[in-house]
Amino acid sequence: MPGWRWLRLAAGMPSFVRTGQIGDGREAACAAYVESHAARGDIADVLATIDRFAYQEAMLVNIGDEKGRLLDAAVRRAAPTLALELGTYCGYSALRIAAAAPAAQVVSVEFSAANAEVARRIWAHAGVDDRVSCVVGTIGDGGTTLDALARDHGVRPGAVDLVFIDHDKKAYLSDLRAILDRGWLHAGTIVVADNVRFPGAPDYRTFMREQQGALFDTVEHKTHVEYQSLLPDLVLESQYLAGR
Repeated sequence: MPGWRWLRLAAGMPSFVRTGQIGDGREAACAAYVESHAARGDIADVLATIDRFAYQEAMLVNIGDEKGRLLDAAVRRAAPTLALELGTYCGYSALRIAAAAPAAQVVSVEFSAANAEVARRIWAHAGVDDRVSCVVGTIGDGGTTLDALARDHGVRPGAVDLVFIDHDKKAYLSDLRAILDRGWLHAGTIVVADNVRFPGAPDYRTFMREQQGALFDTVEHKTHVEYQSLLPDLVLESQYLAGR
């Protein structure tokens, strides 16, 4: 990736932490690019168009194509009926889940209403907005979002087959614990977490190592930060063992 693209991304990180967007309009521009360049109703073409935008126009902080293939494989192993995502951003990873699991309902949680709107535009263009939805909120808001997931989206004990985590790295473990406390997982549920090495979620990684063979069976996939090949990253894929 050219250095100027890294500099633009780095300059936007304070805005991203506050608002969920880089601050230069790239997220809305991505939705417009998809609507102008991708074939309507073609999930694969929409995904390829988002990747092209990220490589050629402005880098995006979604899981990307390299790590996305790891997510695809995990989704196929989970064969979900209901998938829960933490961190929608522009809707890319939810779209990958929907593509790999054509029968699944995908519910994504996103704290930025602006990102939710971008994602909904992209899902509508891809033709999956009937089975991919976004709840604006956070798992750590005292139960409001958890209650909304249960009340409005059928997220009930033992119902979640796949969880994908790619939001605030400091919230990975606390949000997973909140989901566990609700009893939403079942034996065999697969939990996938992105960016565990960079920017890093060390407490989450430590927890999965401590729970290896007890609560979870975890595989650490060595890979790279999205849309480049220099910075190493880790994607953790953890199968829930409780009840076995």
